[in-house]
Amino acid sequence: MHKNKIIAGGALFVILLAACNKPPQSSQVEIESQVSVRELKFDGSISRLVSTSGTVFAINSVELNSEISGRYHLQNSPRTGRPFRLGDAVRKDELIIRFEDNEFENNIRLSSRKLSLEIAEQEHLKQRELLEKGGVTASQVRSSEISVANARYELTNATLNLEKMNVKSPFDGVIVSLPHYTSNTRVSSNQPMVGIMNYANLFMEINLPESAIEHVQVNQLVYITHYTLPEDTLKGVISEISPAISTETRTFKGKILIDNSALKLRPGMFVKADVIIERSDNVIVIPKNIVQTARNRRFVYVVERNAAVVRNLVTGIEDDENLEVLEGLNENDQLIVRGFETLRENSRVRVVR
Repeated sequence: MHKNKIIAGGALFVILLAACNKPPQSSQVEIESQVSVRELKFDGSISRLVSTSGTVFAINSVELNSEISGRYHLQNSPRTGRPFRLGDAVRKDELIIRFEDNEFENNIRLSSRKLSLEIAEQEHLKQRELLEKGGVTASQVRSSEISVANARYELTNATLNLEKMNVKSPFDGVIVSLPHYTSNTRVSSNQPMVGIMNYANLFMEINLPESAIEHVQVNQLVYITHYTLPEDTLKGVISEISPAISTETRTFKGKILIDNSALKLRPGMFVKADVIIERSDNVIVIPKNIVQTARNRRFVYVVERNAAVVRNLVTGIEDDENLEVLEGLNENDQLIVRGFETLRENSRVRVVR
């Protein structure tokens, strides 16, 4: 009996000793971190920009004044059938305002000047025929040519003076100012009549920092944005560049031409202009907010065999949100874009959407 107790006690000691040497079950299982990934492709584009701002103006803009005094008659728009108003479209050479002044028209004597030209031309033809027959001298024929020329000049001047009674649009555009005058009342000369703009093309004067002068060239692409058009970016080009640097502001002047064919921008708007000084296409582009920094190196995590693996990066062009990866990542890599904050090298991960 005593012997059995010794054997049982020894067995219990062996069991307890084994239990003490066995590692805890929890130390053998590493918790997996949930992450989201993006498969990388060489399909990104990124640009380095120099930003500035300024006011846009219409390339074609004019304020027309009355050239004579006369009774004022605002014309009807052929598109609306009513008198022209602010915002109405006008076509080149379209009559907007007509002045009436019988005395002025009578003084022009347009009909008599037409008749004088006809008579002068007939006389010149007659003189040439007589010259061939020896009936007149060359000097007489020359005098008839001068008479024709003078009659033509007088008719041209009369026609031009008569046109002063009409206010016409010099180009296709939109009415942007139209002072009110009572119809059929007399208006004196040199009074503002109508303002017209064509803002399908705009221009913008800019000042750029001295550091950008080696990177900015004529015909360089520019992105134009306005706070009222958050989803729209218009395109422009650098049209002019000054070679001189201001000693006061350390900037140089330039001009941008903007394609506004959709009429999204209005003359007078204050816009932002981003000049593209460098661009890369068909490259790997990743968000800057997933890039981590330690000991003067930049790195991200990718998934390999259910583990997080560190990739050190060599980067290129950067903008406010993204950067170009020159070395460190490859096409089809599974880049961790969410859940990377607590990872370490070779951390176990599980990919979730």
